[in-house]
Amino acid sequence: MLLAPTPDPSALRDPVTALWEGPLAEDLARYHEALDTALASQADYLSATEHALYQRGKKIRPLLLLLCARLVHGSGPLPQKAVNGAVCLEMLHIATLIHDDIVDDSLLRRGLPSVNAARGTQTAVLIGDMQFVQAIRGFVEEVDAQRDIELVKAVLDTAFRICCGELDELAAEPGWDTARLLAHYWQTIERKTAVLFGLACEAGVTLAGGPAADARRAGFYGRRVGRAFQVMDDLLDLAQDEEASGKPQGIDLARGRFSLPLIHAMAELGPDHRVSRVVRGEPCDEAGLRACAAAVRGSSGYATAYAEARAQALDAWRRLRPFPASAYRTALGDIALHIVDRAP
Repeated sequence: MLLAPTPDPSALRDPVTALWEGPLAEDLARYHEALDTALASQADYLSATEHALYQRGKKIRPLLLLLCARLVHGSGPLPQKAVNGAVCLEMLHIATLIHDDIVDDSLLRRGLPSVNAARGTQTAVLIGDMQFVQAIRGFVEEVDAQRDIELVKAVLDTAFRICCGELDELAAEPGWDTARLLAHYWQTIERKTAVLFGLACEAGVTLAGGPAADARRAGFYGRRVGRAFQVMDDLLDLAQDEEASGKPQGIDLARGRFSLPLIHAMAELGPDHRVSRVVRGEPCDEAGLRACAAAVRGSSGYATAYAEARAQALDAWRRLRPFPASAYRTALGDIALHIVDRAP
């Protein structure tokens, strides 16, 4: 039976920060330099709110791109196009965050006012669009081989699928049975979250000159990490308070979003339970939302969703086995496990 390794306890706590401060410190410095260059052309239009978005967060998608580049490149300076690719990927991610907040009418993002709250919806739409365009421009500028052209196509396909995922999320209906809701959920998170993680890993190998087969393997790893990441985000939405998460607790519940723990809990608690009624649109104050979130956490559906997130992370770890053993492969495995070892 194949068992995942037990990560070093210090890495388990936060391998992302440890990597940025340790073996990828030079890559991070080059990333920030490239980011400053990329944002310079938008200087007349960006405010402190957008700059804060780029500075905050753990930058896990750029990290995965750079780690996957190093998986095939090894030590020594990475090609500049790999560093630039990490910047473009983060721009694509920031665009999705801005648009998410517009759709959800969110007032907070990473503990600060969202772009739409700070600057209004019209400006936020245009700023989000600008990040999308600038990200794609950046990838196109790195084209110097046929494989790079294929990567640009992958970037465009990913952007399209992210939009599809956002629309899919809005299309779920309370009347659907559990099986249909689950199928819809997995399709939605594959498109809105997992494909960007997969692109990060595939692009890292490609931009570092790695074989196409390795790029595909890295993409499989990334998509599974992305699925685990999204399920854990759904779980944390019901567990963390606003101070820890940067957004109100139970926001998915309040907006009638069918996250994995909610789908499983609704099937267990039944259609007449307050959780099910709130998801269907029944008004609920903050205290009621907290009570509903507690009910979901107390259900077996919450544990079931966590088990499914962990299964995705372990599958991601197994996808790394064809790559030669290295510190970078170990780090990728640690990240996959760290995502689900956070307390939900």
